Amino acid sequence: MHIPDGLLPAQVCAGGYVVTGLATWFSLKQINRQPNPSENVPKAALLTAAFFLASSIHVPIPPASVHFVLNGLLGVILGYFAMPAILIGLFFQAIMFQHGGLTTLGVNAAMMGISALCASFIFSFHTLAKRWLGEQNSLFLFSFLAGASGLGIAITIFIVLVITTIPTGFDAGTEQAAVYGLAIAHVPMMFIEGIFTAMLVLFLQRVKPQLLQD
Repeated sequence: MHIPDGLLPAQVCAGGYVVTGLATWFSLKQINRQPNPSENVPKAALLTAAFFLASSIHVPIPPASVHFVLNGLLGVILGYFAMPAILIGLFFQAIMFQHGGLTTLGVNAAMMGISALCASFIFSFHTLAKRWLGEQNSLFLFSFLAGASGLGIAITIFIVLVITTIPTGFDAGTEQAAVYGLAIAHVPMMFIEGIFTAMLVLFLQRVKPQLLQD
């Protein structure tokens, strides 16, 4: 789902860097407001490594082969730390695995990082719902929704960007069919990432609840 170099116009790539810069600045500002901003740095470093390696785990889902993204999981566990974590992970994926590219790094980071922040916001509703659903049920439901929506929102952004910026000379029909096929292949992956996120959150809540964001 990484957008490679050469697919988007230069102005869109530049806009991606602007959006990523603003989102990272906002996230760091919120992190610095925490009582001990450096307390969660080791947790963020660990999940940055997990995000970095996730792209190497491929799942064959016709008509394509897709890989784990885990941006929703990072949003759930890291909160505002997810944005810089994803930016760093994408940078190393681009230079070491050639996943994505350096010109599209800003677009990819905005696409996945902002989706992770949205997932964090969705997960925060579990505290309100637990009075009706119970703590375990609310944790499972909202961590599942957050894990699935993190990927789902990113896919939606991906489709809009690629479909609306098809380069001149490309067969628009073929390109659209390929993009929609890739998007459809990610639908089962949304369910998988949602379940994985929910199971991990329930496990952490049982053995080490302090690892979950407040």
